[in-house]
Amino acid sequence: MESPDYNQWQGKISIVVPVYRSQATLRELHRRLVSAVDPIDPHFELILVEDCGGDNSWEVIQELAHNDSRVRGIQLSRNFGQHAATICGFSHTRGKWVVTLDDDLEQVPEFIPQLYEKALEGQDLVYGVYPERTHKSWRNVTSKVARWLFNKAIPSLNYTYTSYRFIRGDLARHLVNFDSPFPFVDGYLSWLTNRYATVEVEHGIRAHGFSNYTLKKLITHTINIFVTFSDLPLRMATWAGLIAFMIGMLWLTTIVGRSVFGGISVSGYASIMAGILLFGGVQLLVLGVFGEYLGRMNFKSSRKPLFLVGHRTWSDRP
Repeated sequence: MESPDYNQWQGKISIVVPVYRSQATLRELHRRLVSAVDPIDPHFELILVEDCGGDNSWEVIQELAHNDSRVRGIQLSRNFGQHAATICGFSHTRGKWVVTLDDDLEQVPEFIPQLYEKALEGQDLVYGVYPERTHKSWRNVTSKVARWLFNKAIPSLNYTYTSYRFIRGDLARHLVNFDSPFPFVDGYLSWLTNRYATVEVEHGIRAHGFSNYTLKKLITHTINIFVTFSDLPLRMATWAGLIAFMIGMLWLTTIVGRSVFGGISVSGYASIMAGILLFGGVQLLVLGVFGEYLGRMNFKSSRKPLFLVGHRTWSDRP
């Protein structure tokens, strides 16, 4: 991969946007980003990483890059996911500061100057957080539950994280060094620094289409975070096994006692089947948890790249 040219570029802010099925919003996003960032850094760069969504987003990115030299487009070889696309963008940044935001205009670009001012107070990382979210009610509820669980399972995780970030540039580029097939940008940032702050921002309304995060994707993402960044599932499996063992011993003691004192005349089919199902279920649960961790160890040992660049809007020039 080409190393970004730091000597010729005069800007200080790099903006990274992972793109997925956003052909309808990219031109408006570009216009508003230019309007918001031009006053603080007219030489900023905008890196749009197209994650193979299957629409015409790449053609729009090529058009924007042709008309504005500050736009740098990257198309991945296939769909690798939002966090992988974001880290790919980090690897091509040159700025002292790196901004990340989504492509759907729910994160209002006009608040970038406020995040910048907060970062200049000595913060490594600034999150734009929302007093109120415009998501559907089920999405807000599941997000709150997930955040509460993450806070209990991963105490070091920044509780107020969002994908609207203002990050010190060298810190963002360090994320490329993490070797995990299940990337989580905010988990990495929480490990790298605890000097972070938040700024309340408006949560915009999606102008086109629907969220690409379905309930299934959110559950999968939550499980990946738990297994990758916490040993809580293993500890829960240990406690489940211990509790099942204690219940089994209590059950055994009860049966032996009743047998000795003549309390059992005929063995019950229901109690036998209940015991088999209970302890068999616990064993399968524990094995499933172990399997999740072993599977991730296998994925990591395969040394597959986190992302692979298919095309760029520039060749050998920065």
